[in-house]
Parts: sequence; structure tokens; C-alpha cells
Amino acid sequence: MTDTPSCSHCAPPCCSLDVSGAEQERLVMMFKALGNPIRFEILKFLVTHPGCITGDIVDTLPLAQATVSQHLKVLREAGWISGITEGPARCYCLNAENIAWFREQIVQIMG
Repeated sequence: MTDTPSCSHCAPPCCSLDVSGAEQERLVMMFKALGNPIRFEILKFLVTHPGCITGDIVDTLPLAQATVSQHLKVLREAGWISGITEGPARCYCLNAENIAWFREQIVQIMG
């Protein structure tokens, strides 16, 4: 493989995908979680409503509570959000540490 493009319209590489192993799995999982518009809307909501409970999120979406809970589970497992049980409710907020890690990875990839 050479560094020169195979087609005249292709630009030279603009980024580096030098990531592997557990970091690659984590990065892919976070990207996959963002691939759903509902989950992206949930993240946007949590930016402006930190520390809200599941019911608050359900009230803003045209989905059943069980469906929203499934989306929250995906976001939590991917590391985008954290959830803490407070009595009968679960309180959600963005996971700032994981978001900072994701941002660092994007900066490294995009150079």
C-alpha cells in the first residue's frame, strides 16, 4: 500500500485511525449509541436538564416509558450518561469524564 491516492480525485489521508483493542471497542460503542436519533435527542435534553429523572425524559419524547428506558440503557452502557437510583426514581446526567475521553479520541483521530 502506498501513500499516494489511487484515484486522481482522492485527497491524501486527513486523519489517523491509530486506535485498537479496548479503546477501539469503547469508541465504536460510543459512536453506535449516537447513531440513533432518539438517543441523540436524549443527550441534547440532558445537556439542558442535568439530573433529571426518567419520567422527565419520557415526557419530552413520543415514546413509551419502556422504550425510553431501553435507550437510556444503551447510552449508559456506552458511557454517555450515568444513572443513580434515588428512591423509586432514577436520576440521569451526562458522564463528563467519558465525554472528555471521547472528545480527546476524536481530536487524535482527526489530527
